[in-house]
Amino acid sequence: MTAKVAGSRPPTRPRARPGVGRLIDRWLLPLYTLAIVAYLILPVLVMILFSFNDPTGRSNLVFRNFSFDAWLNPLGEPCLDKAVINSLIVALGATLVSTILGTLIGLALVRYGFRGRGATNMLIFLPMSTPEVVLGASLLTMFIATTRLPFVPEGLLFPLNLRTILIAHVMFCISYVVVTVKARLQNFPRHLEEAAMDLGANEWTTFWKVTFPLILPGVVAAALLAFSLSIDDYVITALTSGRTDTFPLFIYAAQLRGIPVQVNVIGTIIFLTAVMFVVITTLWQRRQAIRDFTPQRQIES
Repeated sequence: MTAKVAGSRPPTRPRARPGVGRLIDRWLLPLYTLAIVAYLILPVLVMILFSFNDPTGRSNLVFRNFSFDAWLNPLGEPCLDKAVINSLIVALGATLVSTILGTLIGLALVRYGFRGRGATNMLIFLPMSTPEVVLGASLLTMFIATTRLPFVPEGLLFPLNLRTILIAHVMFCISYVVVTVKARLQNFPRHLEEAAMDLGANEWTTFWKVTFPLILPGVVAAALLAFSLSIDDYVITALTSGRTDTFPLFIYAAQLRGIPVQVNVIGTIIFLTAVMFVVITTLWQRRQAIRDFTPQRQIES
C-alpha cells in the first residue's frame, strides 16, 4: 500500500471563466429589462405626446403643432363629457360594490369552512376565465329575456342602460377582488386576533381594530384593479349598454371619423391619476410595514 503524502491536497477542478456570466449579469439582463419596459411604456408616451397636438385638424394621427388648447378644454368635443361621466359613474359604482362584496367573500372562503366552499371557489374563477365576448353575449341574453317574461314585475325589468352596465361590471370585477384579498389573507397573523380577543375585544371590535387594518393594503389594491378593469372595458359594455355611451364606446365610434385630441388628454389624465394612486399606495404600504415590523425602541429609564 502506498502512503499518502503529508500536506497533499486533492486536485481541484479548473474554474469556469466568469466572463460569460459577468457579461449576462452586467449587460444582457439590464438591456433586456430596459427593452421590455420601453416596449410597454412606448404607447403611453405616444398618447401623452399626441395630447399636446393641435386640435384643429380632423384627426389625431399626425402630429402637427405643439399646443395646450386640448388641455385647456379637455371636454370640448361634443358628447365626450357625457361619455366620461358615464364611465366614471360605472367605474366608481362597480369598484365600491365589488370591493365590499369581494372582500367579504374572500374572508369567508379563507376563514370558514361551509358546504359548497369548493364550488364557490370554482365559480369565482369563471368570469376571469370566460372570454369577454361570451360573457357579454350571455348577459345580453339574460337582460333581454328578463324583460320579456310576463310574470316579472315592472320594477325588476332590465332595459339596456347604465344600470345593466353597472351590473355587468360588478360581476366580473368581484372575481379579481376576491383573488386579491385571498392572496392578502393567506399568511395572515391570526395570533393577533386571538390576542385581541384574550384582552376582551369582541369579534366586531377585533375585525375593525386588527383584521381590517392589516388587510387594508390588499383591499386598496383590489379596488384599484377593479376601477382599472371597469373604466376601460369595451366588449362587455358594448353588449350591455343599449344606447348609453361610455368613454371606450365613444373612442370606438370616433375612430371612424378621426379620434379627437381630447381623447388623448382624458387618457393621459386617467393614466397619471392611476400612477399617482399606485405610488401613494406603495409608499403607504412600505410605511405600514416599517411601523409594524420595526422593533420598538426601549424607553430609557
